[in-house]
Amino acid sequence: MSESDGSNAVELALAMGFALAGVCGARESEHRVEFDRWLAQGKHGSMGYLERHADLRADPRRVLAGARSILLVADQYARRGERDPDLPSAHGRIARYARGRDYHRVMKRRLHALADALRPRYPGAEFRAFVDTAPILEREHAARAGLGWIGKHTLLIHPARGSWLLLGGILSTADLRPSDPPRPFPDHCGTCTRCIDACPTHAITPYSVDASRCIAYLTIERRAPIDPEFFPAIGPLIFGCDICQEVCPHNSGRSDTFDAGEPAPEYAPRRDSFDLLEVLGWTPDDHRDAVRGTALGRARPDMLKRNAAIAAGNALRGRDIPALRARLEQLTRDEGEPDLVKDACRMVLDRVRASR
Repeated sequence: MSESDGSNAVELALAMGFALAGVCGARESEHRVEFDRWLAQGKHGSMGYLERHADLRADPRRVLAGARSILLVADQYARRGERDPDLPSAHGRIARYARGRDYHRVMKRRLHALADALRPRYPGAEFRAFVDTAPILEREHAARAGLGWIGKHTLLIHPARGSWLLLGGILSTADLRPSDPPRPFPDHCGTCTRCIDACPTHAITPYSVDASRCIAYLTIERRAPIDPEFFPAIGPLIFGCDICQEVCPHNSGRSDTFDAGEPAPEYAPRRDSFDLLEVLGWTPDDHRDAVRGTALGRARPDMLKRNAAIAAGNALRGRDIPALRARLEQLTRDEGEPDLVKDACRMVLDRVRASR
């Protein structure tokens, strides 16, 4: 393989099972000013690593010296038009991407194999695979590589496959760019504001998300107590949120003649929810068994219990569930429970009592 022939790298990626693949040059972000403003406004919440590594994120050549190109890939983890099943009573829902195998492991394994296949073709070149593990602005580079456009909810949207996509890639000192570079997709969001209107915490403005208000951030990234202001909006969600994607027209069902692709088999759901009473009673071993092999491990046991307590409070405001209420009360008195859990249970019970 000669240099400047990234089409072959793309073909290799697709042959290894990735839904989408494309190549772009390694260059500085075109949105550094907006990113710095977003950080200055505190919209990254408690994710301090975004600020600490801002310079690295702004330019992939700071991540890998001499980088010349980036091979971007996407895995599809859900089928567009597929309706989420009804939630059983007193259950907490988890985001679609966390229902199957951990995408970090699934994609990294294939990316490492892809890098191994490319090395003999580019002697002396360096290849660094990443899946949320390097300070890379994957969405911006994926859009430049022709994998889709960035929607108003800030997620990458492909015109056929929608936005149920997981991104990763390979940063390389080799020039993988094809002789006929891909053309970026135009923005097809138009005047649509469904994602903005549907967000229950009003976290979305056009092409920007205030992470400090986003349910995915609150339930997965935030290690501290969650402001009770957000309790009602969280509803039954205990890990992540799919609302902005569920309402997106580009994730709607299409006719049988439209090839929207199929999710990778590794992401077949093991479960879509947890019994809240069960989560609130988890031991450390129970937690390990429940999250093993999935992306759910991103949230600590006390965080998932905190989230389950909030979801339980929302369920109790609809009707009394004695066993669930008793579990929350018991947790407030359990000296073995972390303060994060006990405090959440107290706040939840106070709100339930005040609503009656």
